[in-house]
Amino acid sequence: MEIKSKVLVIGGTGYLGKRLVKASLGQGHETYVLYRPEIGVDIDKVQMLLSFKEQGAHLVQGSFNDQRSLVDAVRLVDVVICAVSGVHIRSHHILLQLKLVDAIKEAGNVKRFLPSEFGTDPAKMEDAMEPGRVTFDDKMVVRKAIEDAGIPFTYVSANCFAGYFLGGLCQPGHIIPSREHVSILGNGKEKAIYVDEDDIATYTIKTVDDPRTLNKTLYIRPPNNILSQREVVQIWEKLIGKELRKSTISSEEFLAAMREQNYAEQIGLTHYYHVCYEGCLTNFEIGDEGEEASELYPEVEYTTVEKNDNQYYRKFSVPVIGLFTFAAAMEWGAWKVQANDVKPGETRLVPGLPEEMAITYWDLKRKKLGPPDGMGRIPGGGGPPEPGDKPPWVSEN
Repeated sequence: MEIKSKVLVIGGTGYLGKRLVKASLGQGHETYVLYRPEIGVDIDKVQMLLSFKEQGAHLVQGSFNDQRSLVDAVRLVDVVICAVSGVHIRSHHILLQLKLVDAIKEAGNVKRFLPSEFGTDPAKMEDAMEPGRVTFDDKMVVRKAIEDAGIPFTYVSANCFAGYFLGGLCQPGHIIPSREHVSILGNGKEKAIYVDEDDIATYTIKTVDDPRTLNKTLYIRPPNNILSQREVVQIWEKLIGKELRKSTISSEEFLAAMREQNYAEQIGLTHYYHVCYEGCLTNFEIGDEGEEASELYPEVEYTTVEKNDNQYYRKFSVPVIGLFTFAAAMEWGAWKVQANDVKPGETRLVPGLPEEMAITYWDLKRKKLGPPDGMGRIPGGGGPPEPGDKPPWVSEN
């Protein structure tokens, strides 16, 4: 029987980190999660940690402010995965990993370290613009420290997180797709690579005991998800049965608008520029220093953007206004299931909504359905519909 490595996840309550913990447990690894003593009364994170423990994870207290705690934590495991934030609009902790490098070097037992990268390969971004290049420069500083210390590594280049890019149709500042209009960046034809966050975690954990990825970069390039912005928009239009109004933003307009933003926003927008205007994710071939994830692990059924029951956009098949409020979702659901004849004690499931949002008789009695003012109500619409009637804000398409 294969002995799987013990895995420590640092940043395990974050956006990607929680998925890494889940994937590690799911693939049968003894999994440890570092948590900070200064977590305080952040109840959401505490509850997440407790849920990890219930699933079999070990919770280990440690902090970047306490070097001894880091050394003690890494001595418990074979593999260390760091998922601290490298996004300036949240928090940027990339260089804190230098302390982790020192701890791994001192501990002397770690078989592999996967630092916090997971986006664009920084080694390919030597010509990146200011101020966005700081992200790539910092990651390269960490890489140099890892390699100088002789620590075995795997770097993961996961390209575009689907939740951030696909949800907003590749428009900065948007994570919900519009049913009316989209701004096309440049000609909209540069190819990018979109990867579901759960798939990123799955592929990452696959590497930890794989000799083929040792001291290499894993590029996650699902072939069906290498698309231009226009192709992404076309998939959404096909799904909703409606063509969006389109306007274009030239590179000059984009850069001028970017310079008016604060420092953190400029960094993120610089990354958008390189991806959407220059095609930086697809303008090179993977060399001997890298491997491609979907080729190494064909057994992984990754989430595609194209239309089928498992695609990413199927999550948005409910009219988008229904995603903003519970009331609007209830109104849409009541119409879809013809709730006017729901009987006391009956529960009626709504296609596309989770089971906990099923329609009951008492929902209809105690809830006044309809989105609040300013959230999609058509002027002069005459108030909320009766249960089972079509909401006035639902498109005819």
